[in-house]
Amino acid sequence: MSLLLNEFVGREYVAVDLILIGKERKVEFPLSSRVNIHRPSFDFDDSKRNQHTLKTLIFLRKKIMDIKPNSILSFGELWNNFVLLALLGLPFPVFISDRSQPDKDLGKLHNFLRSKLYPKAAGFIGQTEYAANNALKKKWNNNIKTIGNPIRKILCSEFHKREKIVVTVGRLIPTKNIKELVDLFLKINMPHWKLLVIGGNAKNNDLLTKYRNYIVELGAGDRIQLLGGVKDVEKYYQIASIFAFASSSEGFPNVIGEALSAELPVVAFDCIAGPSEMIEDGVNGFLVPVRSFDAFKEKLKMLMEDECLRKSFSEKAFIKIQKFEQQYICNEFFNFITKNKF
Repeated sequence: MSLLLNEFVGREYVAVDLILIGKERKVEFPLSSRVNIHRPSFDFDDSKRNQHTLKTLIFLRKKIMDIKPNSILSFGELWNNFVLLALLGLPFPVFISDRSQPDKDLGKLHNFLRSKLYPKAAGFIGQTEYAANNALKKKWNNNIKTIGNPIRKILCSEFHKREKIVVTVGRLIPTKNIKELVDLFLKINMPHWKLLVIGGNAKNNDLLTKYRNYIVELGAGDRIQLLGGVKDVEKYYQIASIFAFASSSEGFPNVIGEALSAELPVVAFDCIAGPSEMIEDGVNGFLVPVRSFDAFKEKLKMLMEDECLRKSFSEKAFIKIQKFEQQYICNEFFNFITKNKF
């Protein structure tokens, strides 16, 4: 979203407004000063959840009526329902995009809302062909387009010396399978290699503390580091030799694209959806059946042992991610949500 906003606001005659309606309303990525940011004047109190949800809905509706936008872009399954509900009856086109596993069960209420509200959107953007086909099959919308995520280029040069490091990046949630990755990494038993885990807590879980304590119990603190959330992820892509991604549920994992753009060979579960859009198995990385941890271990070990294989994969890293070049994807989004109004 931040990449799209920064690109859109640089266009002639285009104004961009970002409305933050989550609980914390933080801006985590650099945004142009030309992006107008709007937040509710009240803090969200979870102890008054229903009341503050209604206040947020009213705030969003009033703010949209004030801005009078040509187009609205909403990301996220639950948020899409919220936005469409808040803006019912208003004349502004709302384009929506789910951002997690396409066939994810949201529960009876949100599944019902999605079936009723999604068809009212001006268009639906699927991150992958699977996501677009899923939306079509469920009759969520008649105007569906597949647009992947823009992948930023991670610049590497001879000044960035590759070290014997396996890196993984992602929020610390159970489906990322970090504990399992730690276990299989240690089973490979190559002490001169290190595993770096980058990512902070999410969904009110303190998995960072739990995993750090687990690593201390294993006596593996010299080989495995949990770095938490970091701002300069690029430098770890630049010095690592392998990217490991053990997630079993995704919408479109940008970190795989970033790792490939940094010329890193990747080992990932072939989950729904996204990894197969960027990894050609045996060419620029390995795709492993979901939750086949023994197979994951063997593929990771193969790369750790074979420098020539790592180099071969690295040289072919760009094969499937060129179509996600940032400018091209931004153009696809802009043209779809504006219908060439500008």
